[in-house]
Amino acid sequence: MNRLEFQTLAEIRVQESKKLLAGNCFVGAYYLLGYAVEFAFKSCIAKQTKRYDFPDKNFASNVYTHDLSRLLKASGLEQKFQNDTKKNATLELNWAIVKDWSEQKRYVVGITKQQANDFHSAVLSKPDGVLLWLQKRW
Repeated sequence: MNRLEFQTLAEIRVQESKKLLAGNCFVGAYYLLGYAVEFAFKSCIAKQTKRYDFPDKNFASNVYTHDLSRLLKASGLEQKFQNDTKKNATLELNWAIVKDWSEQKRYVVGITKQQANDFHSAVLSKPDGVLLWLQKRW
């Protein structure tokens, strides 16, 4: 996959999650929004990849993950993110909500409307949503 494909998938997952949230399908909305963040990180990682470079084995294993904290580190944006969260308490709070998402959420049946709305806000709120922060860097 390439950078543009990750960006497109992130945007698709956001649109799908909004429809699910509006239809009171909170588990699906939550789950898909997490993938939108994952794809945004992977777009940022792809931006760093140089054509014809062969990836380091450790780097490759670190980016083939759904773990958002590991993807933040692999993206090369961790220090910038830490600096920005020190200056922006809302972004820091949003990350605290988003960082523990995993693909295992597909097995969770108890996501409430409040949890889904909080997650949606943490990902997409203007100007401090995690996805919006990433989109400025992808």
